[in-house]
Amino acid sequence: MDWKKIVATVAPGLATALGGPLAGLAVKALGGALGLGDGASEDAVAAAVTGANPDQLLAIKQADQAFKLKMRELDVDLERIAGEDRGSARQTYSATRDKMVPMLAMVIVGSFVAVIVGVLFFKVTVDAALAGALIGYLSAKAEQVVAFYFGSSAGSKGKDDALAQAMRK
Repeated sequence: MDWKKIVATVAPGLATALGGPLAGLAVKALGGALGLGDGASEDAVAAAVTGANPDQLLAIKQADQAFKLKMRELDVDLERIAGEDRGSARQTYSATRDKMVPMLAMVIVGSFVAVIVGVLFFKVTVDAALAGALIGYLSAKAEQVVAFYFGSSAGSKGKDDALAQAMRK
């Protein structure tokens, strides 16, 4: 299982930071929460997250809350940073018109569609764990391609949060 998906589920703030220029701080926070110390490597954190017990997952959640609070105190907007990172990639592509970007996007999305079609219509059989990992990986990469070309779901998340808040009132 992808350790970053676990972090995204338990600690979305740290997961957002992992995808941008604050990745080092996020790894440091995760290492501290898991008892690995501040100097833990990303590989050590990945192994610890994958084998985390419920108490460690709770510690990760608490580290996420502390991280978000610290970012607010420093007036750091993680979503804006992630958006700027995607925008930078789009600007680089616009300037260079590198043919590899659309070719890679087509291969990723095409592979995802082929696997889904194979599993759903042609009864392709593979080990359940392998199938889940493969489809999950391809789904995540296809999602990144779609976010690159059509934008991320940050606006959608904001809308969902506003609706949830309105429903509470």
